[in-house]
Amino acid sequence: MNNKNRRIETTGFVLVLLMILIQASYGVLSFVAPSEFATVRGTELFTLNDLDWVQIYGSRTLFITLVLSYLLLTRHFKALMWCALFGLIMPIADGYLAHQAHAPLGVVLKHVATGVYLLATFIVLRMIVYKK
Repeated sequence: MNNKNRRIETTGFVLVLLMILIQASYGVLSFVAPSEFATVRGTELFTLNDLDWVQIYGSRTLFITLVLSYLLLTRHFKALMWCALFGLIMPIADGYLAHQAHAPLGVVLKHVATGVYLLATFIVLRMIVYKK
């Protein structure tokens, strides 16, 4: 592997690793501080009866974290590439829901930034997969 390909692969690895760490922190936060987690994501809880939905979301986030971790450790960059592209549905939906809930603009923009990050990650992973 030449230097350019090694740099691109390292960049892709780091981008996915950061994604994993953020997802893991969100998953843990959803159980440790569900109300705060809901606020961070752009929707507030109106009753404590809604806490279980936050934790259901968190358990799915932890599942995604484990799948991405396995794919990264096994360097399955093609699957990670598609995960990054298909994962765009999450910040698009989350941003829309946060906007509908009248979340602060910063929260909505965070979802937009997440989408841009996923798209950039997809492009880098595609370069790894197709060695361009």
